[in-house]
Amino acid sequence: MSFASRLQNATTDITPGGGDYETVRRVIEMLTLDYRDQPALETIAARLGQSPTQLQKTFTRWAGLSPKAFLQAVTLDHAKRLLGQDGLPLLETALELGLSGPGRLHDLFVSHEAMSPGEWKAKGAGLTIRHAFHSSPFGEALVMITDRGLAGLGFCDPGEENACYADMASRWPLAHFVEDRAATGIYVKRIFDPSNWQAEQPLRVVLIGSDFQVRVWQSLLQIPLGRAVTYSDIAQKIGQPTASRAVGAAVGRNPISFVVPCHRALGKSGALTGYHWGLTRKRAMLGWEAGCVG
Repeated sequence: MSFASRLQNATTDITPGGGDYETVRRVIEMLTLDYRDQPALETIAARLGQSPTQLQKTFTRWAGLSPKAFLQAVTLDHAKRLLGQDGLPLLETALELGLSGPGRLHDLFVSHEAMSPGEWKAKGAGLTIRHAFHSSPFGEALVMITDRGLAGLGFCDPGEENACYADMASRWPLAHFVEDRAATGIYVKRIFDPSNWQAEQPLRVVLIGSDFQVRVWQSLLQIPLGRAVTYSDIAQKIGQPTASRAVGAAVGRNPISFVVPCHRALGKSGALTGYHWGLTRKRAMLGWEAGCVG
């Protein structure tokens, strides 16, 4: 039985003890029945006549996870059933779940964690990073992994491999780097081939950066495939509305390009602006994604 199912069953067994119980019960019922609508926290709060902040705190205290995380768990439960038991194709599964397309479904199957501030400050000390170059739809791809998951993905044109490696390795100067084409090749197949986006085996991503950078990168993961946002949108999202320039810098330092989709971030006017691995590559990524959605 999935975690979401266990939580639903456990909640029905709790002896009602006041308003908080009723709030949690109604939220679980709403998310379980209306998951196709993918309701936002603000929508749920409005239906219950509560503030989003208070509802978030109450639900998280009782359930041990946020309403959004519970909705993701419910959606993932249904996705596994549709893809596995029912055998639906990826696009039909995404639409059945109320997602905008296969890109949203893919993002749902990317699990991520952030290293602690102490680990980030250590600059990679004690960390082994395996790496290798592989061919990809966007040129040569440098893949870097740890025992916890994908930690780096950069791109370059033929002949630029040394500069690309130096750029990526400089982010964790005290790490131990080992070339391992076999280990990194497993990730390449998962990243660039939509037929290998699997509900049962989420792609594990490890975010190694400052607290501010990690918050920006986590916000990037919420941008649906085929969509784009501005730096100011991201700044608003993370609660730093005046930090658009700092957000732009953090986007530029994203170590896991494409998977953490910094290419979907645009300038204030909607212009493509700069991209660490080149504007031509950014256009190619956006075009490739538009083809997936279309």
